[in-house]
Amino acid sequence: MIKDNKQYKAISRRIEELLKIVSDRTPNSDSNLIELDLLSQWMEAYEEVHFPVTPPSLAEVMKLRMYEKELSQTTLSKKLGISSSRVSEYLSGKSEPTLKIARKISRELNIEPGIVLGL
Repeated sequence: MIKDNKQYKAISRRIEELLKIVSDRTPNSDSNLIELDLLSQWMEAYEEVHFPVTPPSLAEVMKLRMYEKELSQTTLSKKLGISSSRVSEYLSGKSEPTLKIARKISRELNIEPGIVLGL
């Protein structure tokens, strides 16, 4: 197991070296592939503890979708049938939408319902 950041960096460098040697055609019995697999498992375990990936917030996803769809707060508020200031509250994380508005956000911005509902 990886004990500290110094080991993490050293193992990361070694994985980079091994990735240049190992390919999809490398036999499972190859010592480089075995080493790469083991180091990758250690790296994954370390990263889960020290660099956890958290799901995006509703505000983050809304901002991304608005950017992708080139929607302003005003345009989105009209589509949702709510005030622009209410959209601002959702985007800043100051408030959560009601179930009715959450459904509209999900449909209008094509966001998975679980994200909108915070699941």
